[in-house]
Amino acid sequence: MRVLVLDTIHGGTDIASALRRRGDTVDAVDVYRGCGFPAKAAASRSYDLVTAPVHLNPVYPLLAKAPMKTHHEMVRELTTVPGLSVEITGARGKTTTAFILASLLDGGGILHTSSGTYHCPEQKLLWKKSITPASVIAAAEAVRLCGADWLIAEESAGVAGFGRLGILTSADDYRIAAGAKSALAEKCKSLERCEMVLVPQAAPMRDGWQVIEDLVRVAGDTLSWDGGELSNPLLTFAGYREPLSVAAAAGLLLDLEIERLSAFTALPGRMFLLEEEGVPVLDNANSGTNADNTIEAAAYLRRLRPGLLMVLVIGMEHHAVCEGFPAEEIRRAAATAAPDRLVLIAGTGGTDMPGVDAVCATFAEAKSTALVLAKKIGGCILLAAKTWR
Repeated sequence: MRVLVLDTIHGGTDIASALRRRGDTVDAVDVYRGCGFPAKAAASRSYDLVTAPVHLNPVYPLLAKAPMKTHHEMVRELTTVPGLSVEITGARGKTTTAFILASLLDGGGILHTSSGTYHCPEQKLLWKKSITPASVIAAAEAVRLCGADWLIAEESAGVAGFGRLGILTSADDYRIAAGAKSALAEKCKSLERCEMVLVPQAAPMRDGWQVIEDLVRVAGDTLSWDGGELSNPLLTFAGYREPLSVAAAAGLLLDLEIERLSAFTALPGRMFLLEEEGVPVLDNANSGTNADNTIEAAAYLRRLRPGLLMVLVIGMEHHAVCEGFPAEEIRRAAATAAPDRLVLIAGTGGTDMPGVDAVCATFAEAKSTALVLAKKIGGCILLAAKTWR
């Protein structure tokens, strides 16, 4: 089969390699940078199939060269997964949900997330890669090589559809494909291929799908379900309340011992308190950072370290995070959190906002600057940068 793979930046190179191993003849076009195999040459050839990401502008000319499959659909064809496989997508809460659900599973498994791909239960880091659907190809191969019993895969903009369980963590929506498509609609469409589907109440429903809020309930620090309950102080924070609820509901569907969630503790980068060079640092810098959880994190840090002045590091390091961190939301978070010192990451715009003490190009530079400021004022630091880590 002659296949045209579009978008080598967002996983197309991995898909092209897998197709060649399968025996297909493949051309792969970088639709954004114009390097590699030229689009003009592809336009002059004939193909049996085109595969492209769901976020590609639908008027891109080469999409009309042959019948089209999304990258998600192509990955489903190219992977063999274990009997227990879970796919997770959504605008926020994906990584935290993946780690929480992994804590409920016994035996060896592969946990593929935006923070890294791990062999469990020891959480040995195998590699760090994006969560484009194509990255699941390597994660599925790791399952085979490690003789693992299960796979949990975090995926962007939808799922491949091989999962025994497909999970949508949030019903938040934003526009993709040059504004032509709803990200939420694309995610829900992809979930239809999974054996079981779990979604939040606000999501568009399909027959047979399970609703998180129908299975579990949260009041304060207690999560309950028909036949039991558990307590965990992390349930009082929205950044954990929703992922813990999703993981608990998934655990019920998979017949897991969800009482074990009472012992789950904060993850690095997600309301995780540590000390660096004698300075208290609340690390809430991750791909799901937004204005609301920044405001919540600031209040939490003040409860943990009352009386200390606070340095806030906020912004977005780059635009690899689909839903972004808009400048107006950064302003809202900073105004509400009311830090004593403010460090802004320049790539997000809004550098003209009032009260900025330093503007930095990268997360690492901003963190170093914040440490200097915190030492000068004898304060603490809140890291609220939206970034892949």
